[in-house]
Amino acid sequence: MSTVQNNTVSPSLLASMNPAAAATQSTAAAAQDTFMKLLVTQMKNQDPLNPLDNAQVTSQLAQLSTVTGIDKMNTTLQSLMGSYQSSQTLQAAGMIGHGVLVAGSSLNLNNGQAPFGIDLATSADDVKVTIKDASGRAIHSMDLGSQQAGMLALQWDGTTDSGAAAANGQYSFTVSATQGGQNVSANGLAFGQVASVASSGQGVVLNVPGLGPVNLADIRQIL
Repeated sequence: MSTVQNNTVSPSLLASMNPAAAATQSTAAAAQDTFMKLLVTQMKNQDPLNPLDNAQVTSQLAQLSTVTGIDKMNTTLQSLMGSYQSSQTLQAAGMIGHGVLVAGSSLNLNNGQAPFGIDLATSADDVKVTIKDASGRAIHSMDLGSQQAGMLALQWDGTTDSGAAAANGQYSFTVSATQGGQNVSANGLAFGQVASVASSGQGVVLNVPGLGPVNLADIRQIL
């Protein structure tokens, strides 16, 4: 009678039973089938004077059950993620043609209209916006006075501090805010219009001309 000296499943025994299967198995179901075959083989060839330890067999079965459960859970999660992303894509498609605000400091002036926004972490008693041209020179300032915390959609009509009308094109802006003389966190929000929607491994991405690809999660406000 042949004797199995080691009571654990060895790689060599796996290869001797079915080399092709051992090299290609990648699913929990195949691993479970192989494990049971190996366990039966061990039990048939066990040394009567040194039988398999029940606790060890139970432990191996528990480990196999855990691996199988994790594999099934991963499959379920992948299916849920796929369904969730498909749902997000359909919802995002409804944003095509709509304006959105995302974190940024760019401005696009077109025929006297340049929408943008700001985001205040807390209320401020003095909020100012400074608009700059392509060279970084300040050409217009907006004194917004006291503002509550949150997002605020704004628009520049293209008029400079000198009263002249700025040319169409790209500009930038900065925002500063204080409360009782202390600086308050204030962030700029750039405006863009959604042209198309795409789904990728990174999630749902919106194509916003002038701003580039924007993740759905980065949209701060829909206008």
